[in-house]
Amino acid sequence: MAKKTKESTLNLYNLNSEGVPHEELENEIKKKKAKEREKRIREAKEKQLNEDFDLETDAVIKMTNRNRIQKENQKIRQISKQEKKRRKKIKIIKKITKTILLLGIVIGGIIFATTSPIFYIKDIQVLNNNYISSDTITSLSGLKKDENIFKFNKIKVINNIKQNAYIENVKISRKLPNKIEINVEERVATYSVDYMGKYAYINTQGYILEISEDSKSMPIIQGISTEENEVVEGNRLNKEDLQKLEDIIKIMDVATENNLNEKVTSIDITKKNEYSLYLESEQKRIYLGDTSNLSTKILYAIAIIEKEASKAGSVYVNGDFNNKFQAYFRESIN
Repeated sequence: MAKKTKESTLNLYNLNSEGVPHEELENEIKKKKAKEREKRIREAKEKQLNEDFDLETDAVIKMTNRNRIQKENQKIRQISKQEKKRRKKIKIIKKITKTILLLGIVIGGIIFATTSPIFYIKDIQVLNNNYISSDTITSLSGLKKDENIFKFNKIKVINNIKQNAYIENVKISRKLPNKIEINVEERVATYSVDYMGKYAYINTQGYILEISEDSKSMPIIQGISTEENEVVEGNRLNKEDLQKLEDIIKIMDVATENNLNEKVTSIDITKKNEYSLYLESEQKRIYLGDTSNLSTKILYAIAIIEKEASKAGSVYVNGDFNNKFQAYFRESIN
């Protein structure tokens, strides 16, 4: 291209030598350069237009694809939501159906269990009772043979049986199809309380178990402070007497360790910390005082009892052995 332009320029100069005005030649050259520049500009614009078009086309394609993908995703989400709703609905229906079926089975089972002769009580067995008879416990329970095994209230039956003061705990078991087990835990009478010419049997927790004319050879507790109208089967001794009962248990535990417990006929608790034991077979009363130094007191008392075996009287061990107290015996004067 440059070569061609140069040749044209030379021709123009040649023409100029032939008589063409020089100014016209310059104008001609300028025009050709201007045309070439316009052509380059036009080609550059066309190229830019093509590139812009390509970019716009790509953008449009990308946008179109993005819109299409968004629509497809939206459609998928919508379908997914509908599917979830459908599955949830099916799940609820299945759950309701199962519940209805289960309820029907349960109701049917209840009807069968409460009406079928298979579940009529044929045997009532009482276990672990030593003092209260099985017939007494069965009678207290209110249970009867040939009634439905499911129709009684366990709590009510337990409370009925525990009306007897000797019964501490009760467990009721249904042994299908037609057996009832009554497992009891009894209280044990340990002491008898001197009460209005009678005897109230109590256990180590102070529960009054029975009122009787006989002490049944149990150690007799004398001097209780519980009101007479409170000495009723099933009740407990009052708080003061319960505290004294704890001391009695300590005393009798030490007496048992030294084989003296079987000789104890009565225990006087009229005044706290001024306790005394009466041994009828030895015709002696042991004045213990409080529960301090019990082992020492009991040992001294046994030694004096053996030494004064043929004499009735009182044994005094109610002093402070840590302060040079000496146990002594005082014979009764008839």
